[in-house]
Parts: sequence; C-alpha cells; structure tokens
Amino acid sequence: MLPDRGRKGRESRIFGRTTPLGDPGARAPGTFARLLHRGRGPRLIGTRTAWTTICDGEFFCPGCGGDRNYQRRTGRRRFVFLGVPLLSRGDAGPVVECAACQDHFGVDALDHPTTVRLSAMLRDAVHTVVLAVLTSGGSTSRTALDAAVATLRGAGFDDCTEERLAALVEALAADTGRIGDPDCVPGLAIELHEALGPLAPHLAPAGREALLLQGARIALADGPYTPAERDVLATAGCALTIDPDDVARLLVAATRTPR
Repeated sequence: MLPDRGRKGRESRIFGRTTPLGDPGARAPGTFARLLHRGRGPRLIGTRTAWTTICDGEFFCPGCGGDRNYQRRTGRRRFVFLGVPLLSRGDAGPVVECAACQDHFGVDALDHPTTVRLSAMLRDAVHTVVLAVLTSGGSTSRTALDAAVATLRGAGFDDCTEERLAALVEALAADTGRIGDPDCVPGLAIELHEALGPLAPHLAPAGREALLLQGARIALADGPYTPAERDVLATAGCALTIDPDDVARLLVAATRTPR
C-alpha cells in the first residue's frame, strides 16, 4: 500500500514520521518543538538561583503552623540557556527556608518566637506581674499569697509554695525597696516593661487583658486596691500596650468578678 501523498505529491519525514508538507497542523512535534512547548520537558531559557546557607535554627513556620527547623539562605540568580548558567541576574533573598515544607519566608518570620519560647515568656510575665503586685504591699496578707500561689501554679510553677513566694518577695523588696520608697517605682516599672514588652505583640487583646486581670485579682484578694497596687497594675497595662481607659475598665470589672 502506497503512503499518502501531500499536495505536491511527495512525503515529508522532517519530524520523524510521514506527514504531508504544507500542512503544519498535521505535523507531529519533534524534539526541538517539544522543548519549545511550555510545560513539557526542560526549558530552553530562564533563570536559576544558586542558594547558600548562612545559618540554621528553629523557628515558628507560618506555613506549617508550628515549630520547625529552618535555614537562612541567600542566593544569586543567573540567566540560563540550555541548562548552562550564563549572565548574572543579581542577588536573591535573604530568605528563611522551612526544612519541613521547604517554603521560603522573609527574615521577619524569625521575629515570631517558637511555641516553646512563647510559653517561657508567658511564664516569666506571670511571675513578674505577681511579684510586682505582692511587692507593692500584699506580701504580708495570707489571702493575697494564696491567690498568688494558685496563679503561679496555674502558669506552670508547680513547686511554688507560700513560704518560698514570701521569701522571694522579701528578698526583692530588700533589693529594690518598698513601694513607698521613691526608688522602688522605677525599678518595678523597668522589670514589668522588660518582661511584658517583648511578649505583648504576640498576644491577642484577650490574652493581654487576662494577664492584667490575674494581677488585679491578687491585689483584690486582701481588700480594695491600694494606690500602690493601682500604680503597679497601670504600669503593667502600659507594658502590655493596653489603653489606659481599658486598664481602668478592667480594674473595675475585676472588682465585680466573684473570687
């Protein structure tokens, strides 16, 4: 049986099979044509990034939603032709690459603490608020100590006792002075800002308010707020970036909450 003939009465085997000349739509794509077809086979031209790892560690991956290992990387882009890198196209990154999902993120992703670090920061914040409130005048009250111990145990300080807490407050008071001493207020303010300031951006408004209310309930355990206790709680609210009007509202709300 004779092969089909084209309009000009002859065959074409240019692309590896017999196809009529003069009919491009009927031609089967050969190797070169397949390379040019986007999405099939290697690309003829493009850019390629060569990454270099600068450091590594652990971070909270926004993509995975949990603590993961990371590599901080920088790269250099190059123009590639037929798989051969030619011209430089500039620098890439730096980026943070997750070891699990391998997604790339900006280096600001490292500013978010890991869940382990965030838990430790929260524990330290609760501890600082409790000590600040007790140092302002409640350390001699049994009910205030009971409330403080319950709060600290709830935060993870399982070995906390009234005796240990009272001794710690006394030592802190001896070091910084009582709240009536003019030198004490700035010292407590510094401690509160150092403990609460880095934590505040990573807490939702409800979380920041809950932390302030814990201190308010300890202050109220032995009676109404004293002026010193109000000052300490106002300072804590400021360190937590809570609006002063909201601080006043929360302190009033705490007096109406059953303890």
